[in-house]
Amino acid sequence: MASLENALTVRSGRVRYARRLATRAFRAKTGEFLAEGPQAVREALELPGTVTEVFATAEAGERHADVGELAHRGGVTWSVVGDDVVAEVADAVTPQGLVAVCRDVVAGLDALPRQLRLVLLCHEIRDPGNVGAVIRCADAAGADAVILTGDSVDPQNPKAVRASAGSLFHLPVVVHGAHGGALAALQERDVQVLATTGSADVDLFDASLDLARPTAWLMGNEAHGLPPEVLEASDRAVAVPILGRAESLNLATAAAVCLYASAKALASTSGGT
Repeated sequence: MASLENALTVRSGRVRYARRLATRAFRAKTGEFLAEGPQAVREALELPGTVTEVFATAEAGERHADVGELAHRGGVTWSVVGDDVVAEVADAVTPQGLVAVCRDVVAGLDALPRQLRLVLLCHEIRDPGNVGAVIRCADAAGADAVILTGDSVDPQNPKAVRASAGSLFHLPVVVHGAHGGALAALQERDVQVLATTGSADVDLFDASLDLARPTAWLMGNEAHGLPPEVLEASDRAVAVPILGRAESLNLATAAAVCLYASAKALASTSGGT
C-alpha cells in the first residue's frame, strides 16, 4: 500500500481525474466512479477488484485504521492527502476524509441470478438520493437485485452512492433502459411484477395478494408515478394504503413497506421468522 503524503495537490493529475468522475459522461467514458465516506469505502474494499485508489486525510486514516488495513490487504493504493484534496474530490458538503476511486459495479440483465425471490424494479427515478435510498432498502430487506429502467439517474452518481450507505456493493444493481426487456427477463424467471400506484383497486393488505411468490415491486417516478403503458404491462397494480392524513409516502418508504411485506411472506414459507 503506497503512502504518498504531501505528494498530491488539487492540481495533481490523479486528483483532477478523480474530480471529473463527478460527471456522468466521464464515468461512462472511464468505467469508474467515486465512493466517499468510511462506510462506502469500507464496503467497496470488501468487494475484490473494485477499488483502485483511496484518497485519505491523515486524521481519517488514523480514525478508520480498519479501512486502511483492508486497502493494504487488497494491494490498493492509499494516498495520504490534505483536507483540500479531499474537499476537491468529494461531493459532500462536509467530507469525512476518505474517497475511493472504484471500477464500475453496475450490471446488465445478464447479471441477474437465475433464481429470484425478491426484486425492486424502478422506472425513471430521477433523484440520486432516492436511488441510493431504495438500493439501501432493497439490501436491508434481502432483495436479490435492483433494476433501474427508463431514463433513471445513474446509481453511481456521488449522491446516490452516498445515500446507499455501502449497499451498492452488496447486491446486483442493473441498469436497462428498455423497460420491456427487464419485464421479459423477470417473466422468464416466473417473477410476478406488482406495480405500486395510489389508484389501484387492490391494496397491500388484500388477502388475494400472494406475496410468497417470487415478486418484483415496480416503483415509478417520484413526481409522475408510472406511465399507463408500464402499469398495463405489470401483472397487478397495488396501492400502499394511507391510514392517516398524509398525502403520500416518499419513494424509499413505500419501497421499504412493500419489500418487507414480501420478505415476511417469503420467510413464513421457508420456515423463517
